[in-house]
Amino acid sequence: MLECVMNISEGRDQQLLSQLRVSAGSSLLDVHSDEFHHRSVFTLAGADVIDDALSLAGMAVELIDLNRHSGVHPRLGVVDVVPFVPLGVEGLHYPLELDEAVAARQTFGELFSKRFEVPCFFYGSTRSLPEVRRTAFDPLKPDLGPQLPHPTAGACCVGARGVLVAYNVNISAVDLTTTRSIAMAVRSEQVRSLGLALGEAFQVSCNLIDPWSSGIEAAYDSIASEVNRRGGTVLNAELVGLVPEAILHRVHRSRWTTLGLTDRSSIESRLGSSSNEN
Repeated sequence: MLECVMNISEGRDQQLLSQLRVSAGSSLLDVHSDEFHHRSVFTLAGADVIDDALSLAGMAVELIDLNRHSGVHPRLGVVDVVPFVPLGVEGLHYPLELDEAVAARQTFGELFSKRFEVPCFFYGSTRSLPEVRRTAFDPLKPDLGPQLPHPTAGACCVGARGVLVAYNVNISAVDLTTTRSIAMAVRSEQVRSLGLALGEAFQVSCNLIDPWSSGIEAAYDSIASEVNRRGGTVLNAELVGLVPEAILHRVHRSRWTTLGLTDRSSIESRLGSSSNEN
């Protein structure tokens, strides 16, 4: 089974988001939207994940104009990031080989770039997403599709990767410069982080790229320690998307509320719900 965690550059228009939900079909497990990031993360999984991902991506290209987009999160396109992640069928055991995800990346990239004339950049084990963001078009050329950005949809980053946890900690009583210094302090080979302004509050936004060795609890505690040391206050934390049950249950249940976790935070819980509904 494959998971696709599509990041789309729209987080405010609820009517538009409803249309995108419908286009994602039976593979849709979760949608996480953020008005400040102006971004939504659609989590899809199952036998039809490639077809449903193409349907969702096509609808996004049709409905969204990147020229009218503003948000605090960096982006290259309307369909900004499309990673394919292998999931084990029996209990979602990890880690898994990336062969199936690499094949899905190729198939999606070929079909999406051809149908919608959107350039696609590949990322994964040999090229990271931050590398693509830094070098897209100059000097890095698209792997598929046109050599210039689509006039309204920009470009798309299509990935094949292992499990990654997107996790945000919202803070106050600091400024943006301090927030960025906190993000830099907690950054490592296992943790990618950004300091962002969210209205009157601030956020340390993280990608935990090796959640087996450096997980949710460690990320939260590191950020909270840095915030406290600088006289700030942690407001709350949030998981973006879903995580394998094995990662969720590494965190003691007594801390779930503080860390922004629930029983519905796991991929397995949503797959079970989807099966029951169908």
